[in-house]
Amino acid sequence: MENLRIELPERVDRIITILQNHGYEAYAVGGCVRDSVLGREPEDWDITTSATPQETKALFRKTFDTGIEHGTVTVLMGEEGFEVTTYRIDGEYEDSRHPKEVTFTRNLREDLLRRDFTINAMAYNKKDGLVDIFGGIRDIRTQVIRCVGDAKERFLEDALRILRGLRFAAQLGFCIEEETRQAMGELASTLGKISAERIQAELVKMVVSDRPELLRDAYELGITRVFLPEFDRIMVTGQETPHHMYSVGEHTIHAMKNIRADKVLRMTMLLHDMGKPERKTVDGEGVAHFKRHAEESQAIAKNVLKRLKFDNDTLNKVTRLVSCHDYRMPAEAKNVRRGMNKIGEDLFPYYMEVRRADVLAQSMYRREEKVKNLDEIEALYREITRKKQCVSLKELAVSGKDLIALGMKPGKGIGACLDSLLEQVIEEPAWNERGKLLELASVMNNEENGQRA
Repeated sequence: MENLRIELPERVDRIITILQNHGYEAYAVGGCVRDSVLGREPEDWDITTSATPQETKALFRKTFDTGIEHGTVTVLMGEEGFEVTTYRIDGEYEDSRHPKEVTFTRNLREDLLRRDFTINAMAYNKKDGLVDIFGGIRDIRTQVIRCVGDAKERFLEDALRILRGLRFAAQLGFCIEEETRQAMGELASTLGKISAERIQAELVKMVVSDRPELLRDAYELGITRVFLPEFDRIMVTGQETPHHMYSVGEHTIHAMKNIRADKVLRMTMLLHDMGKPERKTVDGEGVAHFKRHAEESQAIAKNVLKRLKFDNDTLNKVTRLVSCHDYRMPAEAKNVRRGMNKIGEDLFPYYMEVRRADVLAQSMYRREEKVKNLDEIEALYREITRKKQCVSLKELAVSGKDLIALGMKPGKGIGACLDSLLEQVIEEPAWNERGKLLELASVMNNEENGQRA
């Protein structure tokens, strides 16, 4: 028992107190205790109790069965739901994920013993204080991720814990204890039994953490080989060019660290150069070239995101950004407007962040020139946005209806004419005026009709 005080939310304390008043043990447990000790705001509060699910349900007016076969009941307090789980011992795991059966117990120690890491195996209530049987506080103080009991047993019970351990290390800035790390490497292949959705959730948490570079550890332990073999390939692909000082994989890791912790941006940097191994050629001077690697990377990114069951919005944004991550332009207003049109106004600010992160992960060769170019493009982008200059058809001062009213026949000709008008306006924003555009459209229409005659 540790003399450490945690401020429990009023409703969590009420649930615990009601269970205690009826002769049962009850504690806040797991991640909420860990985060409280670390001074972080817990995302949710889980409660563990010696009461069986039926006994718990009898004490509260509003409950519903969340995973009653595993002992979990959700207790509603007002609009909030809190998971209350009976102390349990897990039976044999047959799929590296779920126990074949669970046995309820009245012993808190047996319940904590089945948990993954010491920092997640602590319990707390006001009466008893902190219950820390396996040294969770010690490992928080020394910043260590350590399995509860035998590491191999814990990972054989649930292979996802291998990735969770790395993710916690990435999020918390902790190192992984040697026996735990060794077991991760030995049992990495068992991650092949875990669903894509669960792998994705852990990968995203790691990627948007303060230490996305822990993907390097995942590679060294043979973990990425199971669910992201494309990453293994870029880790062994050199870049023999003055523009680079790292392998493709190390460049990727640095690029991820250079961009803010946003899911779309970090996944874009993870995937932006995946096509380089396929597109690599080396000339007679020994210099590497990666022509059309963005196109290849986009195709690989799409496959990876689909395989890991990412949502369509993320898939769409990431693949678009990967496809244009190498799109460069001289810093002139018309080029920026054209870029905004090509990339999309919604993604252009993201594209600028991607370009900067990419450049800052390259060598120092011509870096000053590259960064100056990006600074100037950003200044032009802000000016174009401030002046509300037209860069897409929706901002054009005329529409298809206007052209039909002018006497043009509905069909492909209308679209082609609008595209031509937009091209003129992108070149010269002052042209985006209804009268001027109708006049220009009229000339184009007459020329078209004259050619047909």
